[in-house]
Amino acid sequence: MPLYEFEGKRPVIADDAFVHDQAVLIGDVEIGSSCYIAACSVLRGDFGRIVVGPGSNVQDGCVVHSFPGETVVLGPDSHIAHGAILHGGKLGRHAVIGMNAVVLDFAELGDDCVIASGAVVPAHSKVPARTLMVGIPAKPVRELKADELDKWMGATRAYQELARSSLATLKRI
Repeated sequence: MPLYEFEGKRPVIADDAFVHDQAVLIGDVEIGSSCYIAACSVLRGDFGRIVVGPGSNVQDGCVVHSFPGETVVLGPDSHIAHGAILHGGKLGRHAVIGMNAVVLDFAELGDDCVIASGAVVPAHSKVPARTLMVGIPAKPVRELKADELDKWMGATRAYQELARSSLATLKRI
């Protein structure tokens, strides 16, 4: 997989995390235990640090980057769907970012929040826990229900299992 040292900083990957060989990790990037990092995702820890919490997934085509001197934090069990862009920000436990959604600099997302597909979370936003955000710019719609959060956690667990299966069985042919 393309791993790049930048200014003396190298990506650090937990032994039980799966990083696809077509993902790109540059510089100050830390991937936690049981994570799944998909093909064509790019985590650029050149301007700032990126910390991907345990059990998180960053799906195909995502970009994670930081404002200079800052740290992007994906809390434990974060779920970053296909094509999403995170440019800075701190995500709480089990934040869900929908397909092609964008989270901008210094945004803070609470635990168990969901950013709908295509939504744009403006810079410096503070998203409360258990909140569904939609639109451009993203606005709070309602609090999420327990059954909705259970559904999303099931999807996150599926990616944790995919990390285990990929480590054990994925082979280039």
